[in-house]
Amino acid sequence: MPHADIAGVEATPRTRLRWWTELPLILLVYACYSAGRLLARGDVSHAVDHGLAILDIEKALYLNAEHPLNRLFTREPWLGVPADFWYASLHYLITPVLLVWIFRSRTVHYRAARTWLMTSTFIGLIGFTLLPTCPPRLLADGHGFVDTMAQYSSYGWWAGDASAPKGLGGMTNQYAAMPSLHVGWALWCGVILWRYGGTRLTKVAAVAYPLITTIVVMGTANHYFLDAVAGAAVMGVGFLLAPYVMRAMDRLRTRFGPAAAPVAATVGVPVPVGSGDTPSSIVSAGCQTSAGERIPRQRQSRFESGAEPSASPQDAGDGAPAPAR
Repeated sequence: MPHADIAGVEATPRTRLRWWTELPLILLVYACYSAGRLLARGDVSHAVDHGLAILDIEKALYLNAEHPLNRLFTREPWLGVPADFWYASLHYLITPVLLVWIFRSRTVHYRAARTWLMTSTFIGLIGFTLLPTCPPRLLADGHGFVDTMAQYSSYGWWAGDASAPKGLGGMTNQYAAMPSLHVGWALWCGVILWRYGGTRLTKVAAVAYPLITTIVVMGTANHYFLDAVAGAAVMGVGFLLAPYVMRAMDRLRTRFGPAAAPVAATVGVPVPVGSGDTPSSIVSAGCQTSAGERIPRQRQSRFESGAEPSASPQDAGDGAPAPAR
């Protein structure tokens, strides 16, 4: 990630962010994400056709990582069970934890990172809507995939309906495989850890987390390899669009938000007489202007013209002795 968080966007937020405004915003985006998955169920036959088309494309490109990984996870419970827990839980934990961490300790970078994540999530919802896709685990048995979530359901809280808790399978859309936001969010987490972690351990985690997540989504038969590629592409598009989203939000805030009180505190501008404020010395271009003087260098010009300075201690400067009378 480049030094500036997102190209064309300043890191420093224009307004101070508050957790009580950020939390409802994040919950709203996640609610839209969940609702969008439910509403974009699509026709099952079309979803199956899309899944088979992805398999055909991968075969044409000699990409077939899903089958060997799925067979390995099915045969070895010591791999399959942790992979199911990884798939069912970590994106719900790691992503918000990193958001909170950036908000608390990397505040100037938070707004850009949050906007990038949310923009990419909405793009993913468009993909779910336009291209409902059957995951490998829901294809017919003849295609050679095993649903590891169903096979190892006795070890966790899920049943055979994706990663939803038992009895709540009807509340999730199982045909939202393209793109894989599991991979997309993991990539976001990896970039954030690499950019702002600052230690060797965080850099290792930044590489390992999205890489292992990609292996897990294929080994558990929840996504195709091209789903993972599409998830990374969605994050790339969200990264490019985030600056424009932030500028649009700034314009909306300027137009519809409360008007800010003007601040007239310019260096070198004297305080108007009768404003009620105590006059103070103002420094401009190296010349100290005493109380009552309107023009910087006024006193300096008097000295140059040969006029004697006043005996007043105010004009003599702080700490200078007054001339003897």
